[in-house]
Amino acid sequence: MKFSKPSKIQEKALPLLLADPPQNLIAQSQSGTGKTAAFVLAMLTRVDASKPYPQILCLSPTFDLAQQTGKVLQQMAQYFPEIKMKYAVRGSRVFQHRLSNEKVTEHILIGTAGTTLDWAVKYRVFDPKLINMFVLDEGDVMIDTQGQQDQTIRLHRLLRTDCQNVLFSATYSEEVMSFANKIISDPNIIRLRRSEESLDNIKQYYVWCTAGDEGKYTALTNIYGVLTIGQCIVFCRTRKSAIWLAGKMNKDGHAVALLTGQSNVEQRIAVLNRFREGSERLLITTNLCARGIDIDQVTLVVNYDIPVDVNHEPDCETYLHRIGRSGRFGKSGLAINFVDSQKAYDNLMSIQNHFKRVISELDTDDPDEIEKLQN
Repeated sequence: MKFSKPSKIQEKALPLLLADPPQNLIAQSQSGTGKTAAFVLAMLTRVDASKPYPQILCLSPTFDLAQQTGKVLQQMAQYFPEIKMKYAVRGSRVFQHRLSNEKVTEHILIGTAGTTLDWAVKYRVFDPKLINMFVLDEGDVMIDTQGQQDQTIRLHRLLRTDCQNVLFSATYSEEVMSFANKIISDPNIIRLRRSEESLDNIKQYYVWCTAGDEGKYTALTNIYGVLTIGQCIVFCRTRKSAIWLAGKMNKDGHAVALLTGQSNVEQRIAVLNRFREGSERLLITTNLCARGIDIDQVTLVVNYDIPVDVNHEPDCETYLHRIGRSGRFGKSGLAINFVDSQKAYDNLMSIQNHFKRVISELDTDDPDEIEKLQN
């Protein structure tokens, strides 16, 4: 796992996660600080491998994040081969259990809320009353998203009252914190000061793109042509923009990958694996990859569109999650924001003021200025 010493969040969270008797926890931690390893280690310690049924339930907001958590668990559990894990996600096979009245025998379930709820209530392949640790990764999304919020509440009501409850996320709004406190009794809370939320190891810039999509495309290709980068993720606001950009870059001879909400599970796995392996250096996506996707080689994030919420107001949380794809585990990272209107500029300045971190202007028509970013 390449850990030589615990990170700040691991130092604070692990004593609480491993306490006996178990303690509930709501914890905020920046992306790339080892929070997944912290709660996975705690999950492993709560398993009695002699009992062949699910004892740990870990929910993620997306299939991709569930799979990533599973990979961390597999790495950490290699010294505990008796502990078994199963994905409770769309496409996982449980029907053979349902038809034969068999139960899931793996000790740890990692999945999404909807599928896991079906397994518990509809198919009854595991008993929620036997769960002794319930983990919500990216808990603010799980709770703040209608649908997932309802499914999470229903699952939580099926658990024992003495089940250990843990929520982890890079960000928590006051509204979400209020709700979390309602479903998690007597929690310990680890929360960052606002000045600590923005990632100090990530340099942040903005580029004026006055010619709309064509201006943004020119800026992106200028950056891509000058910078010697490991890998880059470009975030677009809409699927239409992402598809247009990927098509144009491919047409012009750039090897890029595309990942949107339309991609099925198999396509998403294939795209992310190819990107991790370096087959493509640039991944164009929507907010699908904004949270938790951990690819060490990513050194540059481009916000093709400044993130906004449903009311078109600046979305500081999504911004933090996006730029957190670079600068993982304290490494240096780079975030470049494309601004194509006064409204987009105002939104970005609101984000700058929120995190109290300067976002400097960059001239992408000047190769020398771009090259200086690598120093």
